[in-house]
This record gives sequence, structure tokens and C-alpha cells, in this order.
Amino acid sequence: MSTTRHTFHGLTVFGLGFLPLIVHAQGTTDSDASRIDLNPLVVTATLAPRTADETLASVTVLDEATLRRHDPTNITDLFRGQPGVDVNTNGSFGKQSSVFIRGVDNSGSLLLIDGIRLRSATAGGSAWQYLDPRMFERAEIVRGPLGSLYGADAVGGVVQLFTHQAQESEPGAEVSAGGGNFDSRRLSARLSGSEGGTRYSFAGSHFTTDGEPVRRGGEDKGFDNTTALARLSHTFDDGSEVGMLALRARGNTEFDGGETDFVQQVAGVYGELPVTERWRSRLTLSESRDEQDSQRTLGDSTFDTRQRTARWQNTLDIGPHEVIVGSEFTRDDITTTENYAEDSRDNTAVFAQGLLDFYPVSLQAGLRYDDNEAFGDELTGNLALGYALDDWHTLRASVGTAFRAPTFNDLYYPYDESTFSGTTSIFEGNQDLEAETSTSYELGVRGDYQPFYWDLALFQTDIDDLIDWASDSPAPNVVRYRPTNVSEARIRGAEFAAGAELGDWTLRGALTYLDPEDRDTGNDLPRRATQSLRLDLDRELGDWSMGGSWIVQNHRYDDAANEQRLGGFGLLNLRAGWAFAPHWSTRLTVNNALDKQYETARNYINAGRAVFISVDYGAL
Repeated sequence: MSTTRHTFHGLTVFGLGFLPLIVHAQGTTDSDASRIDLNPLVVTATLAPRTADETLASVTVLDEATLRRHDPTNITDLFRGQPGVDVNTNGSFGKQSSVFIRGVDNSGSLLLIDGIRLRSATAGGSAWQYLDPRMFERAEIVRGPLGSLYGADAVGGVVQLFTHQAQESEPGAEVSAGGGNFDSRRLSARLSGSEGGTRYSFAGSHFTTDGEPVRRGGEDKGFDNTTALARLSHTFDDGSEVGMLALRARGNTEFDGGETDFVQQVAGVYGELPVTERWRSRLTLSESRDEQDSQRTLGDSTFDTRQRTARWQNTLDIGPHEVIVGSEFTRDDITTTENYAEDSRDNTAVFAQGLLDFYPVSLQAGLRYDDNEAFGDELTGNLALGYALDDWHTLRASVGTAFRAPTFNDLYYPYDESTFSGTTSIFEGNQDLEAETSTSYELGVRGDYQPFYWDLALFQTDIDDLIDWASDSPAPNVVRYRPTNVSEARIRGAEFAAGAELGDWTLRGALTYLDPEDRDTGNDLPRRATQSLRLDLDRELGDWSMGGSWIVQNHRYDDAANEQRLGGFGLLNLRAGWAFAPHWSTRLTVNNALDKQYETARNYINAGRAVFISVDYGAL
């Protein structure tokens, strides 16, 4: 048995040993503030505000305090090692990043920004690497299928990022400047406030770095990103509300063989009307863009996606129960240098959800019908049952279905032939593809106390008609790639999460065990670690704060045949802060403090020790 395996086994025993400590400490304090922090409100799981234990789902919330303490330069740094979450990267600083939730790959992990979906319709999945963490004050990670609420691609789960929303306060401003090794520099500013019923928030940031090689022996690959945010809303005397959001990130990232100019953008307007005391109606019109123009040694390319959505949602309060019904229309348009057979498609959906409270029993049921002109119709649903064992413990069980829509590349990628190093590669889409479909089951129990919480979940996801870009060799030195619905996958696992706030100490822990099996071969699905541990520890010391994160993952395979093994690794991230004057503070972060070399994708190395220091001035 390898040293990594021994180390991980010891960490697992240590992590599970944390549970008795939490249970034993129940009732040691009467503070209600800690309970609120550790059992936060979540909106992504049910489309309505519910505390974490009421959602009947496995959720992780990263609040504003967490984002400020960690002060990441990459948003995915916060996600790695969270319960059920894995991250794969082709290098650091703006290089391709993928988020896997419960063993489901990037194309089945949905990203929302203030309720607006952002992804590439050609490649599928989201370009997480282009999102600046300084633009967000909160992240919600909901694990498990949410197709009945969000339609396509919510197979493994949903991540929703929330931009800053001004509170009822005087206008405030915040400015931050910082730098670190790899010649990294960042400048950001924000202005927000409220007056009468109007709230506003404006922010901007610029980050640039010379980067680090993405392959051993290579040259540094730089990255720069400029982001702007505007958010404005007004609430009228009768409770009606209108608002708008605009977020745009633009920059450049270098990679081996070329560079990419990118744009990531979401924009939307909404109006919400209290029709009666028990009926609220909300209409949202939004647009998102994923634009990537690449200059490569083998030729330039453009892949631009625009998605426009109209969503009408109605919420009805019926005593202690709540019913949500609505409809959604979405249109995808692509512009590309490739000659696709189709460059647009529409999707129309209707959905309904009931949140029923018969304490100590609660029930959630949802149903959604999608009609897509490219791949037909899909019906998805979910059913969750919760039982409050007592005032501290909740048992939950759920079943849900979801689907992943074939991308434009899957369906329409034009015949493309290229020769490199004597081998000819052929790529071609398949218009006969069906959507991937999945059924997931979960059994969980959660304990919520005033200063502590813990959550244990067992789950299984069965995926049918898995879309696989299989290859064959019709002639010597010729490899042909074409997607087909051939594979089936079964992903089983267990997650344990715990947290505590003890005086000046904040502790978080997460353990994940995963069995991601390709049912056709019995092999592990590629690029998934099967064991993961994350521990976060922070302490406030008057004007000072300090903390660290320890993330350990075992090996993974880079290929479906499980012949290319990538070793496990452990990362230590350190952080400290000092409020040295009124409204002034400084923060130091040291990621990968032990300077480990590690890979999550074959031949792509991640950054070594990354040191960053910033100085902040703010009245917020």
C-alpha cells in the first residue's frame, strides 16, 4: 500500500473522530448566532429561502466571511475538496478548469450567477477559470439532481454564485490592491449603498499574472482578466420590485500552442409583483455569453455562445405550505468559424414544485417538462421526504431524475480532418444522439446544534445513454472520433461534512468517498479522485486572524482504460489578516505552501507555492 493511501486512511479516521466531539459538545453554549451561521438560508435547492436542514438536500454554503478569509485568485480554489466536489485543471491562472459534483463531469454540473445560467453551448459546461472571486459574496453548492427545477445539465448538482447586494446602510466604498509571486497583481473597487427603496452596487477588478508553465519544462503562460459589475434594484411601497444585473469579464489566457481572448457575461432585468398576500409573481429576462477566440499554431478558431431566457415564476403560500409554478423559454445561438449544420435551438419548459410541511414530516415534490427542438422532450422529477427526529436531527430520503442535453459539438460538429505527427484525426458530430438521462437516490441525516453541525449522506446515480466520443481506426495512422449513446455509469458514494464555531475558532471538515464506475468496463470514470478530505481551521485574535486549509486527495486515472494513473496529493494553504487601522486591513495568503507538484490532468502541472498579499480600505 502506498504512502498516500496510508496517509489518507489516517486522515479519514481523524476526520470521523471529529463527529463524537461535535455530538458530545451539544448544549455547551446558548448562543443563537452560531446556529444561524452554521444552518444558513439556501435558495438554490428549492427556489425559495430555506435553512440548510429544511432543504432536504446536501448543501454547502460559502458565505462572504469565508470568501474574504480565503481571498482566492481562482474561484475553484474554494470548491476543491468540498463535500462531493472535485476540480480538474489544465494548469493554473486562467487555464481550463472543470468542476465535478458527485462524480458527474463538468457538463453535468450547472453554474448559475444570480439565477442566470452561464455555460458554453458548443463544448458544454462552464468556463470557471474566467470568474473573478472578488465579484461574489456568496456561493451555494447543491449536490444531487435538480433537473426538475433547472432543466438540462443539473445532473450532479448546481453551483450558484451571488454578486454583492447592498444592505440598508449609508453608501460605502471599498478598494483593494495586492500582488504576489508569478508577477501577479490585482486591483479592485466597489461602491454600494441604498437610498429610499433603491439599492445599488457597482464593482470592478483587474487581475494579471505572468503565470507558470502548464507543462514541465515549458514557458510561463500568462493570464489577465478585467471584470465589471453593476446591480440596481428598487422596491416600491406596495412591495413590488424591479431590478437589473450586468456582469462582464474580459481578458486573455495563454496556453501551449496559442492563446485565447475570452468574454464571460451575464445580464438580466426582473420584476416581481405581490399579486395578493399569498401570491408573488416574478418575470426575469436574461442573457448570457461565453465567447472564446483562440489563436493556435494549427489555426485560429472562434466559438461564441449566446443564451437568452425568459422565465416566469409564481409562488403561492398556502398556510405552512408553498407551491411554485412557472414556465421558461430559452434560445441558444452560436457563432463559430466551423460550419455547423445548425447554429441555434429553442427550449420551452413548464415546471411545478410543492414544499409541504406536516411537522415533523416534510415533503418536497417537483416536476418539469422540457421540449427541445434539437433532441425532443424530457420529463424530470424529484421527490424528497424529511423527518425531524427531534429538535436537532433531521432524516431525509430523496429520488430525482435529470438529463444532460447533447451539445452543439455532440450533434453538429462538422467533419474536421487534421494531421499532426503523421496521424490523421477526424472529428464528426452525431445528430441521432439522445440526451443522457439519470436517476439518483440519496439517504441522509443532519444534526444541527447551536455551535455545531454535521451532515452524512449516502447516494447513488445511474446514468443511461452516456454520451461518449468513442474512437476507432478505419485505416492505418487514422483515428476517428464520433459521439454515440453507448455507455452506462453508476456512481456511488458517501459524504460527511461537519463544522463548529467555538469562541474565536471556526472549524470545517469534509470527507468524500466515491465509486464512479463505467458499467461497460468496470473501470473508474476518468479524472475522479475516489477519496477526498478537506479541513479548514481559522481563528480570530482581536485585530488579527489566521487560518489554514488542508486538502488531501488520492489517485485518479486520466483515461477510460485506467492505464494512465495520476498520483494523489496533499495541499496546505495558509492565510492571515490584520486590521491595522480603522477601515484598513491587510491579508496574506500562501497557497500550496509546501510547494507540491501535482496533476489532475495528465501532463498539466499546477502552480507551486503561490504567495499573495493585499491591502484593503473599506467602509463596508
